[in-house]
Amino acid sequence: MVEKRYNSFADYYRRRYGERLQKLVVDAGFTCPNRDGTVGRGGCTYCDNAAFHPGYSTPSMPISQQLDEGITFHKVRYRNAGHYLAYFQSFSNTYAPLPVLKERYFKALEHPEVAGIVIGTRPDCVDDAKLDFLADLAAGRALPGWRRTLAGGEITAPIVVVEYGIESCYDKTLELINRGHNFACAATAVQATAARSLDVGAHFILGLPGETRQMLLDQCAVINELPLTSVKFHQLQYVKGTPMEALHDAHPEEFLDLDLPDYLDLAIDILERLRPYLYIERIAGEVPPRFVRESRWGLIRNFEVLRLLDSRLKERNTYQGRFLDYARNDKKGRSK
Repeated sequence: MVEKRYNSFADYYRRRYGERLQKLVVDAGFTCPNRDGTVGRGGCTYCDNAAFHPGYSTPSMPISQQLDEGITFHKVRYRNAGHYLAYFQSFSNTYAPLPVLKERYFKALEHPEVAGIVIGTRPDCVDDAKLDFLADLAAGRALPGWRRTLAGGEITAPIVVVEYGIESCYDKTLELINRGHNFACAATAVQATAARSLDVGAHFILGLPGETRQMLLDQCAVINELPLTSVKFHQLQYVKGTPMEALHDAHPEEFLDLDLPDYLDLAIDILERLRPYLYIERIAGEVPPRFVRESRWGLIRNFEVLRLLDSRLKERNTYQGRFLDYARNDKKGRSK
C-alpha cells in the first residue's frame, strides 16, 4: 500500500483493529431542535436529509433490518470489510431521552457483525448524563459480556465515536445557515466529549456563503486547538428546494463555487495547515445527482476524488501539517 501524504481515518481503523470497518447508515427516527421549534424551524438552510443517506436506511424499518440490508449492499461494493459500524447519521442522534438512546444503540450493537457505533449529532444535543453513558459504553461498563473477534484480536467493548456537525467556526455563518448554536457551544461539546476519552469527530462545510478562501485557511488554527480525533470536510452542494439553493440563485457572488481542481488545491492548502496527528475522514462528499440541479464536478465518485487528491499532493510535493512547526509543539499539534 502506498503511504498517504495525509493521516487517513480508514487507515487508522486498519492499523488498530487489523481490518476494514465499514459504516452502515442507520436512521433511528430522531429529529433536530432547529426543526421542531426548540431552537428554530426549517432546519439548516443546506439540508435535505434524504440526499445524504442510502435507500436501505429509513426510520420505518427496524434497526436490525437496516443493518442487514446495509451489509448486503456493502458486501458488493466493499468486499474486504471485516466488521461494521452502525452510523447513526440522520438528523441529531442524541436528541432524545437517555433511555431511548440506550434502547436504539443497544439494538444496533446486538448485531453480530457490528463492532461499534458512530453517533452523528449537534453540539447542543449532549449533556453530562449522555456523555457519561457513552464513556461507560466505550469502556465496557454499559454492556458487560459484549465482545467481538476482529482480525486484530478480540474487543470487549464497542467502538464508540461521537461526530459533531460544526460546519463553520464563524458565528456569522452559523447564524446565516440557521444552525441554532454558536461556535462556543461546539467547542464546549468537543472538549467535554474528549475529556471522557471518547473519539470525537467534526464535520465542516467548505464554501458556505460569505466565507472566503482565506477564512477557510484561518479556520485551520481553530480546528487544531480542538481536541478532535478526526475531521470531515464536504464541499457545499446546492440541494434542490433548499433555502441555500435559493440564496445561491439570488446572490451567487457570495459563494466560492470552486471547480474540482481548485477545490483540491483548497483542500491541500487546508491539509498543510492541520496538525498531522488529526485523522482525515473525508475531504469531499457525494449527493445523488437527482437531488441537485447540476453537478459542477460532473458524475465523479468520491474514490476518484481521493485518487486525484493523492496525485495532486504528489505533484505539489506536500503533506498534512507541512506549514506547522512541530519541533516546538506537543504531540497533538498545539503550541506549548
